[in-house]
Amino acid sequence: MKGSAQTSTDPATADASSAAVLNEYRFTDLARATYTRDDGRTLNVRAARFADASGAFGAYTFYLQANMNREQIGDQGASAGDRVLFYRGNVLVDAQFSQETPMSGAELRELAGALPRVGGNAANLPSFIQFLPRRDYVTNTQKYVMGPLALASLNLPVSADQVDFGASSELTLAHYQTSSGDATLLLISYPTPQLAAEHLRRIDTAHGVTVPNQGGVSTINGAGTFFDKRTGPIIAIATGGISDSDAKSLLGMVNYETSVTWNTPTDNREVRDLYKLILNIVVLCAILAGLAIIAGVAFGGFRILMKRLYPDKVFDRPEQMEFISLHLTETTVKGSATPGGDVLPPNPS
Repeated sequence: MKGSAQTSTDPATADASSAAVLNEYRFTDLARATYTRDDGRTLNVRAARFADASGAFGAYTFYLQANMNREQIGDQGASAGDRVLFYRGNVLVDAQFSQETPMSGAELRELAGALPRVGGNAANLPSFIQFLPRRDYVTNTQKYVMGPLALASLNLPVSADQVDFGASSELTLAHYQTSSGDATLLLISYPTPQLAAEHLRRIDTAHGVTVPNQGGVSTINGAGTFFDKRTGPIIAIATGGISDSDAKSLLGMVNYETSVTWNTPTDNREVRDLYKLILNIVVLCAILAGLAIIAGVAFGGFRILMKRLYPDKVFDRPEQMEFISLHLTETTVKGSATPGGDVLPPNPS
């Protein structure tokens, strides 16, 4: 490392021209350093950290260029000449080599493996992006938007007011190559289907769509064909210079399906509480059994000791040992009186 690493919590330090966009992706801090080799080659590394993986993914798509090559670095990576861009977890890394070498990718994969992983829900990407079709997808054209400034930079046929990021909405888009031309597919996700239906009506009204969930031809912002529909909490919009059939076919590949599974992980707190309850019961039983054994041994030992030191004085004293008895004994008599008073002679036998 040349000198020492520089750190900052100011997004302008990471990118002065896009600081506000980085804030929309929930930028937290930045580390930057320069490395040199003995032969004079240098490497500049900027690592920006975000609140969660969604923010890092969004910033990655913001800087991703269509002419970049896909790279197996981190969670997703791409390169163009001597520049490599990738993200892992909630960290976005932008590496600039002074000279590209075959070892550049290997060195950055090693760096990606050393980056700390964020845990819990912060490690998850937004689930609705999986509904973007893969067929006819143009590589490196996916974008993920979390705020109006990032949306404005894309020149899309929908405005920030129509998307309404204040309703906790998110947007992703990608470009597709169809038989009739290039198309753009937008997916706008809302927390509930009701919110999605309400915002679909707003978008339809703004674009002059008269048939709900069907869409129609529009030339707003030069977008050409404009078709939309709602599927669950997601609004799908197909736009561009394509035919109506291609637009409807593209929308037909977006279908939100809810699934209920029985193998969903349960709340670990309930399992822990039950485990602790059973464990405490077992421990309590063991303690009570141990106390009973100790008390029995102590009492028995005390009695034995007292009997040896003070025989018949403390325990087993005679007055304590007496009990009522009838003193019945068997005796041999020579005769016995009959009920009438006669005396029977002894039995000769």
